Amino acid sequence: MPEPTESEFDLHSERYRDAIEEAIAFSGADHDFFTRAKADALLELAGKRVGPPDQLGFLDVGCGPGETDRFLEGRVARLTGVDVAAEMLARARQRNPWAEYRKYSAGEAIPYEDGSFDVSFAICVFHHVERGRRLALIREMTRVCRSGGLIVLFEHNPLNPLTRKAIRDCEFDRDADLLTRRSASRLLAEAGLRKRGGRYILFFTRESGLLRRIEGRLGWLPLGAQYAVFAERP
Repeated sequence: MPEPTESEFDLHSERYRDAIEEAIAFSGADHDFFTRAKADALLELAGKRVGPPDQLGFLDVGCGPGETDRFLEGRVARLTGVDVAAEMLARARQRNPWAEYRKYSAGEAIPYEDGSFDVSFAICVFHHVERGRRLALIREMTRVCRSGGLIVLFEHNPLNPLTRKAIRDCEFDRDADLLTRRSASRLLAEAGLRKRGGRYILFFTRESGLLRRIEGRLGWLPLGAQYAVFAERP
């Protein structure tokens, strides 16, 4: 399936949030619930594997309009986002004036020097990337991450039928080529990354300390709406 062009991503910039809210309305949770959960999971992983997040620099690859970055404000030392879509970046800058954003073109090098960041992450980006270009993007995310830094991918879980419904109903996910957790982990291995791991997330759609603790024990179960895979740069 062809990868969307930069202009096609920009076409969705005005309706990005509305389109997601419409697609997930059946779940009973709003977009912020799912976004906050991934931001929290990202910070937890970084804290366990790299160091205190408020002392680390993060790179958001495929940041879109900066939805996730809203939940990182004041919790990280530095946040930088890159995306192929200029209109999406304009919205991200407006939403998060505290962060830095830069445009680049698909297939090009991420416009930062080697080892510029402590954590390099992509949230629900790779299902928009052509299969033949995914490994190259992982390698770029790795290049700009320092030795001992963390590379993290969050993706939709194609084994969850409700996730597949949400993807079908979302207008800008019509090109989606979903990755299994195993496939995503294989990309990290092929990029030569070490200390790899992963877990399923978002089993519940309600805020609850008890449910959070239960979910923390279910990461092995392939029923979560999404998953995270992660690895360390040698």
